[in-house]
Amino acid sequence: MAAALSSPLTSASSVLFSSSNYPSLPSFSPSQRLSFSHSALSSSYSVSPALFTFPSPRLSPTAAVSFSVRAATAAGEKKKVLIVNTNSGGHSIIGFYFAKELLGSGHNVTILTVGEEGSDKMKKPPFNRFSEIVSAGGRTVWGDPPEIGKVLAGETFDVVLDNNGKDLDAVRPVADWAKETGVKQFLFISSAGIYLPTEEPPHVEGDAVKGSAGHVGVEKYMAETFSNWASFRPQYMIGSGNNKDCEEWFFDRIVRNRPVPIPGSGMQLTNISHAKDLSSMLTLAVEKPEAASGNIFNSVSERAVTLDGMAKLCAKAAGLPVEIVHYDPKAIGVDAKKAFPFRNMVQKRSDRATTKPLFLSYEHASGMWIFNVCCCCCCCSTSMLSHEQQRKFWDGREPQTCLRI
Repeated sequence: MAAALSSPLTSASSVLFSSSNYPSLPSFSPSQRLSFSHSALSSSYSVSPALFTFPSPRLSPTAAVSFSVRAATAAGEKKKVLIVNTNSGGHSIIGFYFAKELLGSGHNVTILTVGEEGSDKMKKPPFNRFSEIVSAGGRTVWGDPPEIGKVLAGETFDVVLDNNGKDLDAVRPVADWAKETGVKQFLFISSAGIYLPTEEPPHVEGDAVKGSAGHVGVEKYMAETFSNWASFRPQYMIGSGNNKDCEEWFFDRIVRNRPVPIPGSGMQLTNISHAKDLSSMLTLAVEKPEAASGNIFNSVSERAVTLDGMAKLCAKAAGLPVEIVHYDPKAIGVDAKKAFPFRNMVQKRSDRATTKPLFLSYEHASGMWIFNVCCCCCCCSTSMLSHEQQRKFWDGREPQTCLRI
């Protein structure tokens, strides 16, 4: 066993980051978790031949380094970070929280949001809260990825996060510009929805992915283009200021004393993760780039929740009873994608590439997340309208149209 690689901790909020370096690969074997030590490991990885085939090299030595989220001045280096942020959807909140956490750690942050500042999309959260980024010392600009060179003419950055593109066509302009301007680290927000279905959940890093998924092409291109890169695969994000509050659909029905129609048995597993957890993980990657380099991370919470459990957690947080009605979408001719905010399937992921302590903060436990969301919903009546499509779909239909299973 080699000598410890840890440095003195300045916070009780420490995590272990398991680092593995791989050449040009879109998907990787889970890293071994080590504690305060370094050891050489020999292994191989495989990807379903139906998707694509790459050589299977021996893994380089894997190191685990203990460190904590702390101010950049304490860590030593302030970095200039560019966040390319999507202008809608569940991932838009990621750039918002990441920017705030970076600024709180003393870094220099510019967030480039796709589109125009005066668009109607900017009237919605989290964009209508961008003043919080500016007041913390950050900068907000708008533009389209192909025009990034013009929008940021003459500027250079240490780190770029692409939280916008879902395929290589969308990401390539940003990645190529980053490479040309000497960016040292490139990070990408991928998706945990790219895994192929499995009979053995949860999905872990290294499991087979859909060859047609655009995110896979981006990850492969990053590995070929940058010497220091990392990809993060989140699932359902939660947090104040979310642009796509899936959880509010449950509150909307519960506070109006309506049954909560859930497709299937209600025992399907999914992951609900707080945006603060992902922003902490991203900040750790920025402050310890070598530890994160060449890795793909499932950015998910430690515990799963059933769809029934989600309804019950929301009801408990609201202090109200809940009636859950199960139905078979095919039997009643319902498109579950339009009638329900989550996918009607098991979607449990596990974060083997990062260590569990990153998600063990009590304030980010599922029950507390739901409680915080409940408080936000009750204080802001307009937030209850975020799922008007599902509301219109079900109002007047339940419970007689919902076939119990």
